[in-house]
Amino acid sequence: MEVDFDDPGFVRDPYPGLGVLRRRGPVSWHEPTGMWVAASHAAADAVLRDRRLGRFWRDREPAAVWEPFNLLHRHQMMENEPPVHTRLRSLVATAFGRGHAERLRPAVAAEAAALVRAAGTDFDLLADVAEPLAVTVIAELLGVPAADRHLLRPWSAAIVRMYEVSRTPEQETAALRACREFAAYLADLAAERQAEPRDDLISHLVAVRDGSDRLSGEELVASAILLLNAGHEASVNALGGGMVALLRHPGQLARLRADRTLTGTAGEEMIRYDPPLHMFVRTAAAPVEIAGVTIPAGGQIAALLGAANRDPGVFTDPDGFDVGRDPNPHLGFGAGLHFCLGAPLARIELQAGLAALLDHAPALALVAEPVHRPTFVLRAYTEIRLTTR
Repeated sequence: MEVDFDDPGFVRDPYPGLGVLRRRGPVSWHEPTGMWVAASHAAADAVLRDRRLGRFWRDREPAAVWEPFNLLHRHQMMENEPPVHTRLRSLVATAFGRGHAERLRPAVAAEAAALVRAAGTDFDLLADVAEPLAVTVIAELLGVPAADRHLLRPWSAAIVRMYEVSRTPEQETAALRACREFAAYLADLAAERQAEPRDDLISHLVAVRDGSDRLSGEELVASAILLLNAGHEASVNALGGGMVALLRHPGQLARLRADRTLTGTAGEEMIRYDPPLHMFVRTAAAPVEIAGVTIPAGGQIAALLGAANRDPGVFTDPDGFDVGRDPNPHLGFGAGLHFCLGAPLARIELQAGLAALLDHAPALALVAEPVHRPTFVLRAYTEIRLTTR
């Protein structure tokens, strides 16, 4: 029987089903999605690194309807391969690498601590801590004014629904509206920063040069939206899913409280154990052999990151949660050309959130069963109620 990525039971706990796919073979055909899936660590890693497999953007049709969505994606580095990807990533990395992430470390720690203190003794981890922390951090990085930051999460949440295996017409309409509004907002903000630069990423993206090259207006907006969506969507879900895992393993929670030097490895284990991104699809530019299976030109293969991260050939006790796991070669941030550009900032944010929660009270527990968001590709909860009583 085929694994159904839309099945509510699978979405709640995909790991048994992913284990079935992994035991079937490193690479197998998945009839419901019409593509091959790479379920072992080695196969998923090969999919992410093989230059013959790529992201080759094709505009959605009808173009008149989908232009707001197409515009944001045809100019994104994630949807392109070299030489376009090389150029875009180099230009963005030039601005991103100017110490922006590291300079935020003290501010991220302070913001996480303030949010946790304000949350009190009974709170929703997502609404009261993870979401405002992620929005504040990525908005501060890019230079989005505080008065406008409430706009970011709804726009991002609407757009990323388009990356799921299936969607409703209502979700597609909401995504198109969010694309239009988000792009218009960032174009206006970029114009403001061009006129009056500040010490933020948008200002540096406007000004960045590589020889005579620079980002076009459309490329700048697409790059900023990618950073915003990937930055705070993944950060919210990594902290949320990671804390659920930690609280469900009280022995590991006690171990971490006793040895706070494990915060870094604990953060990596959170991403391995329950990654916020579960599927990354690539297309074969020419016939490619992965783990003995030939993917024909034009065929698609998905790296199943959650399956790869629990491969018993790579990880001891792969279904266990170990805050001290080291080494931990998880694929939560991807690999190869498309390795997450924001990984350093994501790690800073996850460690800050975790430290603030551990500092908040000697007791921390789930009040009720966390509520899952009914999506597989982007794994998330919609509510995680905690208490410190």
